[in-house]
Amino acid sequence: MSLEPVRQSSLSDQVVERLRAEIVEGRWAVGERIPPEPELIAKLGIARGTLREALRALQYSGMLDIRRGDGTFVSARSEVPGALARSGGTIGDVLEARAAIEPQLARLAAERADAADIARIKAALEHRARVTSEHPTPASAALWAAADSAVHEEIARAAHNPILFEVYTALLPRLQESVRAAITRDGFSRNDPRGHEEVLDAIRRRDSDAAGESAAANLAATERWDETERASAALR
Repeated sequence: MSLEPVRQSSLSDQVVERLRAEIVEGRWAVGERIPPEPELIAKLGIARGTLREALRALQYSGMLDIRRGDGTFVSARSEVPGALARSGGTIGDVLEARAAIEPQLARLAAERADAADIARIKAALEHRARVTSEHPTPASAALWAAADSAVHEEIARAAHNPILFEVYTALLPRLQESVRAAITRDGFSRNDPRGHEEVLDAIRRRDSDAAGESAAANLAATERWDETERASAALR
């Protein structure tokens, strides 16, 4: 037997679990600044060094973002985004992951979306269109990637499957990263309605097949563009 005796967890491990619970259970929302160190130290009854060790652990996991001079912010509700960020992978890898998830989310959204969901998707698409027209150059890659990601997030939310939503939103930072990289390359299209406007139309019609097919067609077209552009670049 290679098992060793169970040891009592360290104090910093206990603090990590306490802080993690605040995030996972939604008491500290993504994007929100957590309470300052003195407040946490007083509430938890711990030393500053123990707290900072716990905060660094949660930063490494991808759940917290420590910004010197500005505070500590929640960056994710689970460790999955951090793991994805450390996993590497190409644009093609991200597209394969999206192809495994997005068509099903679109189908479910067509079956389950309510009026509020449809309004949020429409608003996200309108914002994306404004960014496209007002910031047409590659220099605006980050703005456009964020706007595009917001559309996909709202479609995922409209699927009303909390597990799929959690998995997909964990992928969104990689999606934005891949789009920011792609938008500076030749031939990238910001205006393909497939996977975007066409999906919204299908959701409104409650046509789950059309929604899934449109999402899949958008990703397939992007995959073909990625492969073609890479092949062309290799010949230059």
